[in-house]
Amino acid sequence: MPVRESEALILRSYPFREADVVVSFFTRDRGKLRGIANGVRRPKNNRFGVALERMAHSRVVYMQKENAELVGVRRAELVGPANLWKADYPASVMLDIIAETSDRILPDSEVQDAYFRLLRLIVEEFQRGIRGADSSGDPPAWAHRALVYFLLWSARLGGWLPPLERCIESDTPFAPDETAYFSAGREGLFRAEFKDPGAWRIPPESRTLALRMLKSRPDQFDDSGWPTAAAFELQRFLLQRTQAQLESRLRGTDALQALWSDPEQATGG
Repeated sequence: MPVRESEALILRSYPFREADVVVSFFTRDRGKLRGIANGVRRPKNNRFGVALERMAHSRVVYMQKENAELVGVRRAELVGPANLWKADYPASVMLDIIAETSDRILPDSEVQDAYFRLLRLIVEEFQRGIRGADSSGDPPAWAHRALVYFLLWSARLGGWLPPLERCIESDTPFAPDETAYFSAGREGLFRAEFKDPGAWRIPPESRTLALRMLKSRPDQFDDSGWPTAAAFELQRFLLQRTQAQLESRLRGTDALQALWSDPEQATGG
């Protein structure tokens, strides 16, 4: 039974037996794996520390039997700063959405280097944001920016991001100042003349923001100039597309809704 060591990002864990947990972790060289880590729920004997916390960037040592569904996690050591657990509630909710989406979207045992690099970038943004965070309790712009950036690039890498500059019904480009629309039963954006009663708007500022994000890193945006309203509209569209791909609602959207005074603005209902 070979012992392997992989750079990994921890996606989620849940209790297994009396003191153990099952961990879902995304490795750079072998894709997403699941394994049993013994003794994690015994505080005095937990040799893993925070290395198996959600979205921790760790180096995981594990044993893998041929054709076994679960690997045996033997050791895990942090690679990046151990500060994600210090995230305030709003930032933690957004990090939960990122972890949940990744765990549900990624196939088992399939190498996805571009997605791994995306998650590394997002984790670095959270580490940097937490170091400089204030205690206002409001949803921080840096965390919101990281969430929207992740949802956009996750859709792009997964192949379910529709064209942002053309109407899917008329196959013609939108005017620079034209508001587009989307709805749950259709896969792209369309003009006002094609909208149905359940359609949501996505203004030109949101499409412009998306196109900028597809050409930039998240740290290239200034928090003081973060276009909050346009970002909300874009987030709603991206969450709709992600949940359509999953064919179910993300569990974390209820908590995400509660962060803002207008829940529908944040997630699209």
